[in-house]
Amino acid sequence: MSLKSLQTTTQEPIILKAVGLPNVNSGPDFFNAQLSIGTQMWAGNVEIHVKSSDWYVHHHETDAAYDSVILHVVWEHNMDVFRKDNSPIPTLELKNYVLPHTFKNYTSLLSQKQSWIPCESSIKEVDEFTINHWIERLYLERLEAKYKAIETQLNESKQDWEAVLFWQLAKNFGLKVNGEAFLSVSKSIKFSVVRKSQHEVHLLEALFFGQAGLLDTEAQDRYISELKNTYEFLKNKFSLSRVGVVPVQFFRLRPPNFPTIRLGQLAALYSRSSNLFSRIIEAQSLEQLYAVFEGSTSKFWDTHYTFQKHSKSTPKTLTKAFINLLIINTIIPMKFAFNKFNRHSNQEDIVEIMRKIPLEHNSIVDKFYTFYAFGKTALESQALLQLKQNYCSKNKCLQCAIGSALLNRNS
Repeated sequence: MSLKSLQTTTQEPIILKAVGLPNVNSGPDFFNAQLSIGTQMWAGNVEIHVKSSDWYVHHHETDAAYDSVILHVVWEHNMDVFRKDNSPIPTLELKNYVLPHTFKNYTSLLSQKQSWIPCESSIKEVDEFTINHWIERLYLERLEAKYKAIETQLNESKQDWEAVLFWQLAKNFGLKVNGEAFLSVSKSIKFSVVRKSQHEVHLLEALFFGQAGLLDTEAQDRYISELKNTYEFLKNKFSLSRVGVVPVQFFRLRPPNFPTIRLGQLAALYSRSSNLFSRIIEAQSLEQLYAVFEGSTSKFWDTHYTFQKHSKSTPKTLTKAFINLLIINTIIPMKFAFNKFNRHSNQEDIVEIMRKIPLEHNSIVDKFYTFYAFGKTALESQALLQLKQNYCSKNKCLQCAIGSALLNRNS
């Protein structure tokens, strides 16, 4: 369809200047569009329907919100439409501008009601360049969405990047089960307190375990007694409160993911890195990021998963798989946000790091690979999550590069 040859149903030429803003609430579909019809320039709202008669089906003729509609866009024009004051509304009928094969492809694509994704039987027909370019675009789109959450936390912290990194790391150390609980623990401690306690892992452990309520235990051990005493001192010194802290969970977690172990690892990480945010921002390779997370917990946790029970001696280092999750979900979004905030447009180092991390496996990603042989890196898995959640599940084929390619094929 050419936007240069549009006409109303009364053969008046339409020249589109600005599409306006989509409206997600009640009222016309687009606000503040600008266009000329014939020799007249218009500024106002646009309403979209399948048929012109839908205007009356939806009772727009009695709704003052539709008095400012300057153009009625329909697939099929089956009757003239008038505003409440009986003035005619110019109408653009689309079906004569859409090629027959495009309409056929669109109908076929969106008629797959029982499919997991609309294009699952035809995605292999799309050229590799289109898919690869779209995958990278989807990943950057996913980072943009994460940037908004980080931007909100930046405002909350008064532009303290170290504090936001701490919150983000804490949440992701908690994974799905304890993510919100760990986030609430991190937010219950001013980051200035973390800075003052970083010189000794014991202080950080006391802070984290104490605020998480994990020191409310009857277990008897010198290490535990010292943690309790240290926490009481820090709680009084810094006026710490546990109001609003979400309780941590152990249920259905494997021992390496117990909140005791993950908080101990978080404490160890911060005790080793007084300039953690700078190290992350300056890292240019995956190997440099792995180096940031090298190290183990304090010795007590070599023989424990909880405060109460002794276990076989095993150093509680972070596995590469877990570090990859932290890099994907925390480090890369923080690097992206820092670049964007400081107007650094080059994000190539981020893309390169993601292309070196192995593919994540989950039900959504694995299902996609039954339809098409995408790349085998974390960039693809993150992009496919974005694709499924924001396009496929919402039938937004017209906004998807893969869907657009299938619609435009002439076969």
